[in-house]
Amino acid sequence: MEELGYFYRDTWAEVDLDCIADNVISVRKHLPKQVNIIAVVKANAYGHGDAQVAKVALEAGANYLAVAFMDEAIALRNKGINAPILVLGATRPEDAPVAAKFALTLTVFQKEWLEEALNHIKMDERISLHIKVDTGMGRIGVRTPSELSAIEQIIGKDERFHLEGIYTHFATADELDVTYFQQQLSLFEKMISGLAERPRLVHSSNSAAAIRFPGAYFNAVRIGIAMYGLTPSIEMEKEIPFPLKEAFSLRSRLVHVKKLEKGEKVSYGATYESNAEEWIGTIPIGYADGWIRKLNGQEVLVDGKRSPIVGRICMDQCMIRLPYYVPVGTTVTLIGAQKDQFLSVNEIAAKLETINYEVPCIIANRIPRLYKRGGQIVDLKNALLNN
Repeated sequence: MEELGYFYRDTWAEVDLDCIADNVISVRKHLPKQVNIIAVVKANAYGHGDAQVAKVALEAGANYLAVAFMDEAIALRNKGINAPILVLGATRPEDAPVAAKFALTLTVFQKEWLEEALNHIKMDERISLHIKVDTGMGRIGVRTPSELSAIEQIIGKDERFHLEGIYTHFATADELDVTYFQQQLSLFEKMISGLAERPRLVHSSNSAAAIRFPGAYFNAVRIGIAMYGLTPSIEMEKEIPFPLKEAFSLRSRLVHVKKLEKGEKVSYGATYESNAEEWIGTIPIGYADGWIRKLNGQEVLVDGKRSPIVGRICMDQCMIRLPYYVPVGTTVTLIGAQKDQFLSVNEIAAKLETINYEVPCIIANRIPRLYKRGGQIVDLKNALLNN
């Protein structure tokens, strides 16, 4: 019953699906009509909720979905998502029949994988494939024209395989220096020019490239971080030609409020000592929820005012210095808007000395996600099951 808010702790995340939709629509308007949008919903849609985001992205103009692993794709199928899904990561060749069963598209980058997979796929099974080209990311992918040609030939000789696409991934598309990006793009163009037949989908652009580089559109782009309203990098923030709307908020409620006298201490190690009479509040979120100890000192919003976390963050709780007495049950915003104040994902990422991608991803699944449409929490369970 999480979709309606029936859970038993006073901490939750809110995902505004209207923001997801608006971001996809903005990208759609930015691209030529013939360019397909592949919505990337791996890692539980970057912590936002896989099926919920997938459904809204498809409604807003995405044509395709992408995940990291086959487990994620099967989870979407089991939640009623019937759109085409590309698995971006490696899949074991013996699991190829499972991909056929669930109508999943797999990434291939080794001819040996194809040869082994044929030992497991029945003659009446069909699997769509996208070839991954490593143009300089250095993770997975074919690296030479001869490797690519060998894979294309094996696929072309067996009707159980269907070559639907080819793609690469840019390592520096979100950086202002475009030298390495241009090298990767040139290599990808060279590689696909050597194909005997170009497949239906050719894609290279992530969010950053889709926003910045029309020359890298081909006929599909993969939209991940921008769909969630987050900037691909801080340095390219000024280059984004349309507003991005953050979809993720994190909230809690005060479960205890107490007054400390000067010299009293808070939390493990007694590292925080009150300088004067202070009001201290406790909220039920801690490092087991992904709100890790490095966030000590980070401000949260209480009654629209910034209030710092004090003392060490515990596994399930942390303490904040209140601006004045506020009652138990008061809402505390850790990420998002409250009154005229806003705590962005980028601010939390800066405190953690990491990138914004990581922040919603590390918020644990034990924190329930609530979904908003039209500013109201909505019940998505039936809609997803009936999709």
